[in-house]
Amino acid sequence: MFNFIYDFIFAIASLYILAKAITYGIYEINTENNKSGGISVIAFSVLVTLFVDVIIWIK
Repeated sequence: MFNFIYDFIFAIASLYILAKAITYGIYEINTENNKSGGISVIAFSVLVTLFVDVIIWIK
């Protein structure tokens, strides 16, 4: 039971951090005119979140 609660809290926290990283990537694209930086921030954060969540849920 505790593992499920821990996994759920970790997933919610990682999705919150992912949303913050995506908004920063959008900020980079729109205001700083840094398309490559914004796209790389979004892509990297999505990949990291995906891989970390998969590792947590598989254990």
